[in-house]
Amino acid sequence: MAERSTFDMGRTIVQALALLLVLSFAVPYVYLVMTSLKPAAHVQQIPPSFLPNRISVENYLTVINTQSMPRAFLSSVAVAVLTTILSLALSVPAAYVAAQYRRPITVFFLLFALITRMVPAVSLGVPLFQLLKSLGLLDTTFGLVLAHTSAAVPLVLLLLAAFFDGLPKEMEEAARMDGCSRFQAFLYIVVPVMKSGIAISALFAFITSWNEFLYALLLTSQNSKTAPIVIAEFNSVYGLSWGPMTAAAVLYSLPVVLVTLVLQKQIIGGLTFGAVKG
Repeated sequence: MAERSTFDMGRTIVQALALLLVLSFAVPYVYLVMTSLKPAAHVQQIPPSFLPNRISVENYLTVINTQSMPRAFLSSVAVAVLTTILSLALSVPAAYVAAQYRRPITVFFLLFALITRMVPAVSLGVPLFQLLKSLGLLDTTFGLVLAHTSAAVPLVLLLLAAFFDGLPKEMEEAARMDGCSRFQAFLYIVVPVMKSGIAISALFAFITSWNEFLYALLLTSQNSKTAPIVIAEFNSVYGLSWGPMTAAAVLYSLPVVLVTLVLQKQIIGGLTFGAVKG
């Protein structure tokens, strides 16, 4: 009886800590939504209020009527989707080879990917600017996709390598014995089994590009400007327009929420992948 009481107490503490962790992430976003629903005149009232005195959609109407915002949203979608596709195309085969065929060169390859994650993005801004300028890709969607891919690939590669590391080598060997080539075994056997891990990696690649601000600021001006830059440019005669900024931020967060919900089953499967290995 005492052991059960101790177990229940420990479980309650864990649940309380989990609830605090969830609230620490949820409360700022809820405050963002509440602020976006306040009338523009009440956004900066002193003292500030958490809940709006009355619900208003004028901030959202301001965002929708901003000419540059729809184009910036489409640019963000295009850049994020292309970055995700290109990152997966480069990382999936590389991670599989690095994880399944361990050699000194593959270990060095993964270590190099880890080191690149430690390099501050701001230190790469000027070299990327000069490189894209020499290639004539400044202020283009493809140029920004290349910049975002350079930031997303190391992360995706490390994630996929961890997933592929838990994949039994006997699976490919069985496919080879049945007459598949190595590429066919990888394409038709390994990739479908790893769809949960690939879905998680795709989500992280998408979020990396979707939230990126520095490269979009340095490498674009008009033609391929993304939504985070346009959101930061909401100004009024009194300073920053916090109402429209919060409304635009809420709208901008919705695609990530929708993508996460669509990939929810794959994400859960990826998190439990290898949990019963052996």
